[in-house]
Amino acid sequence: MMRALLLMLALVAANSPAAAAPASPVSYDYPWCVMGGELGYAGDCSYTTRAQCLASASGRWNLYCDVNPRVLFREQQAVRRKGVQQHPVH
Repeated sequence: MMRALLLMLALVAANSPAAAAPASPVSYDYPWCVMGGELGYAGDCSYTTRAQCLASASGRWNLYCDVNPRVLFREQQAVRRKGVQQHPVH
């Protein structure tokens, strides 16, 4: 009887949401980041508008807003790819 109860509890625990795999990381890079101070270069890139970013940085020592470097890099790569496609090598 005790084994059956333990087995049942183990099955319930294994199927609970807490035992589920963690959610996948967010794959969206927001365009604005609060940087500097304790946040460092990577910063907190969770802002869709510059106004949101400035509001978050306001009153916090040594913080500033800038464009997300990952977004800039991705845009530069897209421009380079388009440039390569427009001018094929002969």
